[in-house]
Amino acid sequence: MITLNLNGKDHSLDVPQDMPLLWAIRDVAGYSGTKFGCGMGLCGACTVHVDGQATRACVTPVSVAVGKKVTTLEALHADPVGQALQAAWLELGVAQCGYCQGGQLMTATALLKGNPNPDEAQIETAMAGNVCRCGTYNRIRAAIQVAAGKLRESRA
Repeated sequence: MITLNLNGKDHSLDVPQDMPLLWAIRDVAGYSGTKFGCGMGLCGACTVHVDGQATRACVTPVSVAVGKKVTTLEALHADPVGQALQAAWLELGVAQCGYCQGGQLMTATALLKGNPNPDEAQIETAMAGNVCRCGTYNRIRAAIQVAAGKLRESRA
C-alpha cells in the first residue's frame, strides 16, 4: 500500500511503486481530469502538480509522489490562480476539443504561481511542452495574460 496526498486528502492505494502516477490517479483513485496523451511526457495532457511543480504524471513513478502534495485538475476550482485561469479560459473561448486543456491549465497555474507577471517569452517557454492539436495556442497565451492581469488587479 502506498499513501498519496491527492488534492489535500490522503489516499491509500494498492499499487506498485513503479506504476506511473497517471494510472494511480485515474484508474485507482478515480480522478479522471488527468488525461493520457502520449505516454512519454511530451504532450502535457497528463500534467499535475507535485508540491506545486508541473509534473508529467505519465512518466513519473508513484514512488516519487509519496510524502508530497499532488494536485490534479479537480482541485483548481479551489485555488485563486486556478479560478482566474478557468475564468479567462471561458471568457476567451480557449477550448475546442478540450482534451489537452486540463494539462494546459495545470501548467499555466504553476507558471502564474511562480511568476505572477510573465511576459510573452516566459509564457511561451513555460507552455512549450503542452501540445494542443486544435491549435488554440494564441488563445491559451492570451488567457494566461488575462488571468495574470485580473490576479494583479485583485491584489492591488
